Amino acid sequence: MNETLLKAIQLYATATSDELLRFLNGLSKPTLIGLFTDLLTFYMNDKNSSKLRELITAVISGYEFSTEKLGYNGYKTVAPDGVKVFCEIKPKNIDNCNKKKLNGGGSFNDYTPERFEKDLKENLNIVVSGFVRGKLVYILEFPFACLKDCIELKLKKRFGESMHRRSGEYLRSASFSFKNYKNCPRLKAVYVNPKISQFEKCLSRELYSFLKRASHG
Repeated sequence: MNETLLKAIQLYATATSDELLRFLNGLSKPTLIGLFTDLLTFYMNDKNSSKLRELITAVISGYEFSTEKLGYNGYKTVAPDGVKVFCEIKPKNIDNCNKKKLNGGGSFNDYTPERFEKDLKENLNIVVSGFVRGKLVYILEFPFACLKDCIELKLKKRFGESMHRRSGEYLRSASFSFKNYKNCPRLKAVYVNPKISQFEKCLSRELYSFLKRASHG
């Protein structure tokens, strides 16, 4: 992190608004642009928080983003009935395409059979996004029902056929990838980077082929 940005963050956290404003006013326009760009780069690639990646995914997908820690990530109102459709956003960011590829995947952490039933009943939308070094590559959207078989299998493996769990038990990670929903009839490519060909080596072969076709559709 550059020293100017670090100083601005320190002033924001410890000084008055006037002191921060004086500091920022003393910076040149190119320096301010560099500071803001560095800040965006830092948080778009933050490994401990996906908040900005969730936010931009929601906005581009037409959802009202929720800042609540618990519950779904966003919702949109569907005309003409005005019904709210909720979504769960699963963004993934990689910084080294030689070591890891985006596979259209995501995961539900600390998952339970009760949450599974709730999600099925709500039939929320899953919105999966992929980033490479903070740059958005794709956004895919599909109903949760398209993951039913995949998630149910993982829950049964963890809790048995009855999926009965004791208090405090949960499935640490119910992961999925593009192969688990690729045949979903309501799968939609919400966004495909116009320069998708430049990201070929960062994507699984099957996902890249789908995105390439979608970009021409």
